[in-house]
Amino acid sequence: MNATMTPPYRQPLIPREPGGPPCGICTGQSTSPVWSDENWTLHPPVGGSLPGAVWLASRVHVDSFCDLPDELAAEFGRVVARVERAILSLGDVARVHLYRYGDGGAHFHVWFVPRPLGMLEASGMMLPLWEDALPNVPDEELAAAAERVAAAM
Repeated sequence: MNATMTPPYRQPLIPREPGGPPCGICTGQSTSPVWSDENWTLHPPVGGSLPGAVWLASRVHVDSFCDLPDELAAEFGRVVARVERAILSLGDVARVHLYRYGDGGAHFHVWFVPRPLGMLEASGMMLPLWEDALPNVPDEELAAAAERVAAAM
């Protein structure tokens, strides 16, 4: 590649649906992080049914994987592995599913959702459906589990 050429992922991006200003993550309107470093913040959910679920956001305001600076994209895998290991350390977790939802929130973030051990009916794409169908646990329980995840990181 010619040194003056811009790699394809740095070309103007294909227009996407806007998330809408102002950004709740940038303005601090999201849940407070339970863990952070110079590039990432980890947050507990609210209104969920699976303790141990957390979401990870970039500090830099970008929308998607293709927008992450190269160094953050490379670091992402290491951070994901740390979060997964921490969630698995809670016990009674068979798998940790990773989801990237961005509709309505144009700030890069991914969700980690633990599938309870033995809950095979929630395998694969069924986990988000079960997460919606199960009764919510108190937000304090979700936050406490997220704090344990953060401590294990």
